[in-house]
Amino acid sequence: MSEERNYVVGLDIGTTKICVIVGEKNEFGKINILGVGKEESTGVNRGVVNNIQKTRDAIVRAVKTASDQSGILIKHVHVGIAGQHIHSQQQKTAIVRPNDKDNINQSDIDRLMEETKKLALEPNEQIIHVIAQEFMADKNVTKDPIGMPGVRFEGNFHVVSGNVTAIANIRKCVEDAGLIIDGIHLEPIASSEAVLSDDEKEAGVVLVDIGGGTTDIAIFHDGLLRHTHVHPFGGNSITDDIKNGCSILQKQAELLKVLHGHSSASFAPKSEILQINGFKERSPKKIHTTVLAKIIECRLLEIFEAVVYQIKSSGYEHKLAAGIVVTGGGSLLKFMKQFVEYVTRLDARVGSANEHLGAGMTDEVKSPLYATGVGLLMLGLESNLHIRNNNQKQENEFVMDKKDAKIGPKLWPFGSKEKVEDKVETEHKKDGKSKLDGIKDVLNGLWSDPNFTDY
Repeated sequence: MSEERNYVVGLDIGTTKICVIVGEKNEFGKINILGVGKEESTGVNRGVVNNIQKTRDAIVRAVKTASDQSGILIKHVHVGIAGQHIHSQQQKTAIVRPNDKDNINQSDIDRLMEETKKLALEPNEQIIHVIAQEFMADKNVTKDPIGMPGVRFEGNFHVVSGNVTAIANIRKCVEDAGLIIDGIHLEPIASSEAVLSDDEKEAGVVLVDIGGGTTDIAIFHDGLLRHTHVHPFGGNSITDDIKNGCSILQKQAELLKVLHGHSSASFAPKSEILQINGFKERSPKKIHTTVLAKIIECRLLEIFEAVVYQIKSSGYEHKLAAGIVVTGGGSLLKFMKQFVEYVTRLDARVGSANEHLGAGMTDEVKSPLYATGVGLLMLGLESNLHIRNNNQKQENEFVMDKKDAKIGPKLWPFGSKEKVEDKVETEHKKDGKSKLDGIKDVLNGLWSDPNFTDY
């Protein structure tokens, strides 16, 4: 197996499934799916790990499947997080800059975000994401403040936090499976990467991801995430309702939902009767499709009433030109688009990651079931690109002038490699200088030394 390829792995730890997707970006900007591993999730309830061993074992099996398919030794993963413990809020933060002669730069934005992270949270909570909304430089509002003058610098941020124990349990499951976490991402953000277009995010759109244990809601406007919420009911709640309402087994209820479930009784066949095998020596049970649909409709109405409430409370009710995009396993119920439009009075569509997929095992991940996993993969690829760009930027800054260009073969004639490394370490520790500044100080000393000559 190889670790040399430029691949990324998304790990979706859901209530119904553990999914591992391996992929890489091709020359056309599309994602080639190299491997997919999926296992039943028995240690997670409503997005929260309640059995570490079962979850770890499922991760190990899913990773092995994806690794065997792709021929890649999987070590690093980007992990999704959701669950009813997730909370979000809007936060305004301000700092005062020393003067307005120097324009605002990235360090000012970093300082503002660090101040935002000092937000007082509920006990046993920690911040997962701090997402900038807009900035104000001396009350001049902008999305991109770099280069603007200003003394009072403010920012509005969307802050997402989660339960410390729940986050720690996810980390433990992944690390106990022998994996290294490259990033933890809020699942609605990951799903949005896979199923929403930039135009939809700009115009205003609601993402509704109906998972097994929870329904994730995310509202975008002007290209930015504006509101998030996790509703504690999802596809498993529908299955439980069918099981209890029809007095059948859980697995029978799930099959009925998947194969014959309609989002509303008004869309179900009026005369169709389904037959379910009875218990030992008992007659088969007959279930009318309209009865099945009414059970499903009741729970869906509750879920989408919560969606409507979140839309109204967000303040973006009249700013959603792109309507609603529904994804996740629950979106596969028949006539879901029509049901959502009827309940919310907004345009709707069912979203999948099709447009981002290139070659490979794409047929397996085209379903909305895999939207979060593909989104995690996309966030990982974007993160890798950001890291490479930053590394390249540092290299370019380091060799900006002719002196810096001499760093290659001209360094060691001055003395041993160990001697130079000692000098670098000394300069690094002096006055709290950065490593890069320490190296530059050493090189400036070398170039001024008569013993240090060109080849």
